[in-house]
Amino acid sequence: MYDVPDQTGKLVVVTGANSGTGKEATKRLAAAGARVVMAVRTLAKGEAAKAEILAAHPDAQLEVRRIDLADLASVQEFADQFAAGESHLDVLVNNAGVMVPPARMTTKDGFELQFGSNYLGPFALTVRLLPLILAAPAPRVVTMSSGAAYQGKIDFDDLQWERRYRRAAAYAQSKLADLILSNHLARLSVERDWGLVSVAAHPGYTRTNLQSAGASLGRERPSFMSRLLMGHNPLPKQDVEIGTEPLLFAAADPAARSGEYYGPDGLFGLVGKTTLVRNPKRATNAELNAKLWEVSEGLTGVALPSILRR
Repeated sequence: MYDVPDQTGKLVVVTGANSGTGKEATKRLAAAGARVVMAVRTLAKGEAAKAEILAAHPDAQLEVRRIDLADLASVQEFADQFAAGESHLDVLVNNAGVMVPPARMTTKDGFELQFGSNYLGPFALTVRLLPLILAAPAPRVVTMSSGAAYQGKIDFDDLQWERRYRRAAAYAQSKLADLILSNHLARLSVERDWGLVSVAAHPGYTRTNLQSAGASLGRERPSFMSRLLMGHNPLPKQDVEIGTEPLLFAAADPAARSGEYYGPDGLFGLVGKTTLVRNPKRATNAELNAKLWEVSEGLTGVALPSILRR
């Protein structure tokens, strides 16, 4: 199992910290000495996860705060309150997300749910917190993507899937967008001498509630076909302890390189130990990356402060 380097004195924000890879990352970063802010949509679930972690690690420094990445006003409120109480942020871990809801749903701001929650919300949060992140001695932003990003395509003519909703394709687009966010941040850091490490990761096929929760959105329970596929999927899977390790490596390891992408080294990239993996070609297209950033600023109304634009 990956041994997280000493994180004593570091302040980390983890989104989606109440379950799955977010909770595992929170537990192991806190066990290594970090003070972790658990950014969650439902406070009661966050507090329950905090209590579970404290039972195993009584000295863990944890704080639960609310954020709904599907609501840009909530993102702004979180960022403003955080900035009011902290002088810097060492590491932002963009982990939270939703996966393949069966029908097209929208965020509070009217964006397709996966593109809005998985990408536009984290984009807005990252940009709003960037001045605090850059005030840290060794600033780092980590963004969770997915193997689905390799099938992703950014359709600027229909980013919100209003013409024909295809849930898997919409998920792939949102995860490719996350990779683009990570890569463009890394490029900006070099161009503007920020000293920021921006890294992406994916968990392979990890047993979490992400697949089942997504399939339940808008329904009391997943459809019969969804339950059948989840119960009899022959693909190799791994437990969350291993599946979180690419994210932990990206968040904490001195060897993690800005602009790179980390995931499992096993069969089809679904399971295995953490390794450097290939960035999809679309995620390394500087012109496309810059265009998506510009479009995202327009959609969210969130842009870099003027001092960071130079």
